Amino acid sequence: MENETKHTCLHECHVGLGALMAPFAGYDMPIEYEGLDKEHEAVRTACGVFDVSHMGEVDIQGPEATRAVNHIFTGDVSAMHDGQCLYGMMTNPDGGVVDDLLIYRRSGCDYLLVINAANIDKDLAWIRANTAGYDAAVTDRCPDFGQLALQGPDSEAVMKAALGIDGSDLTFYTFKTLADGTIVSRTGYTGEDGFEIYAAPDVIVEMWKKLMDAGVTPCGLGCRDTLRFEAGLPLYGDELTDDITPVEAGLGMFVKLDKPEGFIGSDALVRQKAEGVKKKVVGLRLDGGATARHGFEVLAPDGDEVIGHITTGYNSLTLKQNIAMALIDARYGALGTEVRVRIRRKTVPAVVVKKRFYTPNYKK
Repeated sequence: MENETKHTCLHECHVGLGALMAPFAGYDMPIEYEGLDKEHEAVRTACGVFDVSHMGEVDIQGPEATRAVNHIFTGDVSAMHDGQCLYGMMTNPDGGVVDDLLIYRRSGCDYLLVINAANIDKDLAWIRANTAGYDAAVTDRCPDFGQLALQGPDSEAVMKAALGIDGSDLTFYTFKTLADGTIVSRTGYTGEDGFEIYAAPDVIVEMWKKLMDAGVTPCGLGCRDTLRFEAGLPLYGDELTDDITPVEAGLGMFVKLDKPEGFIGSDALVRQKAEGVKKKVVGLRLDGGATARHGFEVLAPDGDEVIGHITTGYNSLTLKQNIAMALIDARYGALGTEVRVRIRRKTVPAVVVKKRFYTPNYKK
């Protein structure tokens, strides 16, 4: 059936570990194992491993692959070197975000795109429709890959000891392909040093078992969200949507508006940058013990006018503070601006702060 829940190649492993499972992007995914707090702390201080096999992979290959990718991507892949990864977005003609993604450049004729699980069908249709005029083939590689994210300050040592993979030659946002076709990149979504490993599903299962035997902490999607949020990393559907542009999200550094041929949405983003944004994603620090959640209203300082809404909110496990990201009227977006947040039947004071609440520890 079309709406049947899907399983990653590691589903039986998660169930065997007693993970709390829940639907996510059409998959039955682990939310936590022995507790979100423990898993979050493991990644911040040592090492944890995530099953991210639900993510999507797409190849674009051919003589005009570079032009095809540049047409749909906000970054400039022609400036990349082979073995490099690049973060950016696909935008619609109005500048809203179709999806955010990673590009892996194998060569100027060969790119791997890693897309969000919830958007796989939408993205594939978008990519195929908008690269049809180029001499480049689009291939859905989702069935060919499982994916692990090994994250934390000890991840390099753990990967070598448990899996026999040496990552010391990789710098931040670079990758290599091993003899068996496994792809290893020094990337991640936690604010810590770490690696993402793409391999055939049966290989991923064996790697997971080796990591469990080595005592690595299995981590669920619960702490994946708390970790990325503390580091100020956006989540599609929260800080990025079809109606939120990269400029509004504060991600203008990943948008190359001077590419010779432009890209879908570039004209709208040029205009927006020139005219200034009317709304923007900001960080908030809340006073008191209440925690803001997605969708809660943000109010002007007098508490009357609704000026936006919370996109993500948590009591930070690392910082021990109630913090949030919010999409608000840009007039209230300056650092230090006082606002209020409606939490159930009361409003609480908050102040605009930098979205990067936690300083990432990447290996440069």
